[in-house]
Amino acid sequence: MVQRAVREKSNPQADVLVTLPPFIQQADSKGLLQKYTPAGADQVSGGDKAADGTWTSVVNNYFGFIYNKKQLTQAPTTWDELLDGKYRNKLQYSTPGVAGDGTAVLIKAIHDFGGKDAALAYLKKLQSNNVGPSASTGKLAPKVDKGELLVANGDVQMNYAQSTTMPNLGIWFPAKQGGKPTTFALPYAAGLVTKAPHGDNGKLLDFMLGARAQQQVSSIGGGFSARQDVKATDANATALTKLMTGVEVFQPDWADIEKNLTSYVEDWQSATGS
Repeated sequence: MVQRAVREKSNPQADVLVTLPPFIQQADSKGLLQKYTPAGADQVSGGDKAADGTWTSVVNNYFGFIYNKKQLTQAPTTWDELLDGKYRNKLQYSTPGVAGDGTAVLIKAIHDFGGKDAALAYLKKLQSNNVGPSASTGKLAPKVDKGELLVANGDVQMNYAQSTTMPNLGIWFPAKQGGKPTTFALPYAAGLVTKAPHGDNGKLLDFMLGARAQQQVSSIGGGFSARQDVKATDANATALTKLMTGVEVFQPDWADIEKNLTSYVEDWQSATGS
C-alpha cells in the first residue's frame, strides 16, 4: 500500500491510509501523510502515535504465531522446537519487507536472540523446514487449519477472528530457550493522506477513535482498543486478555527499524537464500 501511495503521490487516490509499523513510519518519512489529530488521540499512548500528529493507532494488536491444534496436542513453546524434523515443509512465515507480519518475524527474532546476527543465524537454520516465501500472511491460516502447515506466523487480531471459522487454529508466542514468551504491539495505524482528494474523510479517523467504536473493537473486530481509557468487558475482550497473560510485551525501536529496514531485509535474504 505504501508503494502504491508513493506511485500516486502526484495524484493521490486514497484519503486515509491504514497499515502496520514500520510501514506507517515509512509512509510518514516519504511525505505521504499530513498532520491530522483525531478526537480521542490524546488517549492513545505516545508510542502508538506519531509525535508530529501524522498518524495514530486505531486498533491495537500483537504479533503472534499459530499452530494446528488438531495435529499438535499442545502448542510449541520455543523457537528451537521449530527446528525439529517434524516441521519440515510444515512451517511457513510471510516475507519480511513485504508483509507486515513477516517483517514482525524478523523484529521479534532480533529481540529474542539478542541481535541481528544471532537472529539471522537461527532463521538460516529454520529455512530447512520452511515451505518458502508468502507475500500474504492471511493466506497461511487456512493452510494451518487444514493441516497443510503445522505452524505459521500471524497476528492476534486476525487469527482470533479467523478462529471463529477455522476451529483448528491455536495462537502462541515463541520464547527463546529458557525464557518467557514475548511479543510486541503491532497496531493498525492510520493517517490522512497528503493532498487527499476528499480531505473531509479524515473524519473517519475521528469515528474510528471514538469511544463507541473503540468499545466495539474487541466484540466486532477481535482486537484491542487503541485508547487507554476504554476498557472492554465483552467475551472477546476477556478471551484476548487471557491469551496475553504471561506474555512479555517489548517495545521495538521503530525509528531504527524504519531507517534500516531495507538493509535488515537484504541481510535476511542473504542469510536464508530467499
